[in-house]
Amino acid sequence: MAEGINVRFAGPLQNFIRQRVGPGGLYQSASEYIRDLVRRDYEREEESRGEALYEELRSGAGAPISEFVALDVEAVIREAKRRRVDSAK
Repeated sequence: MAEGINVRFAGPLQNFIRQRVGPGGLYQSASEYIRDLVRRDYEREEESRGEALYEELRSGAGAPISEFVALDVEAVIREAKRRRVDSAK
């Protein structure tokens, strides 16, 4: 079951919302409008995360094969565990 969140708006914000709701607006209710705003914000944040990941990976993805180095998976895991232990101290 979804948990409800009640929000009250007054003054200019309330008037702004009322302009977007009803017969002359794009939304049937204030709840529909607010849900759409939250959904768009959520999607924008998810897109931003994807862009940040892409930027992190872009330089490696475009690098020539000659710049890649072989890694020993077990050594990488050991080093990560060592760093975790050291950071906990």
